[in-house]
Amino acid sequence: MLLLDEALAGLNPAETDNAVAVIRRIHATGMSIVIVEHLLRVVEALSTRVVVLDRGSCLADGDPETVLADPAVVAAYLGRHAHA
Repeated sequence: MLLLDEALAGLNPAETDNAVAVIRRIHATGMSIVIVEHLLRVVEALSTRVVVLDRGSCLADGDPETVLADPAVVAAYLGRHAHA
């Protein structure tokens, strides 16, 4: 298992794209990967399952499309008015 904790923080968009490609190649070898990440485009690009924590509690758990559209997730991470 590979654990990545904010490994892409501070990278420019081209570097991020390159890192995503490397992570995909690693995953293709059969390695399980756990990523702690706040860049939503990276989460969407790499995840098959997303778990969102808010103040130490599980707020949502499921496929990326469903979790990232969850109003509670949007409110917690993007602000209460982000979905208005």
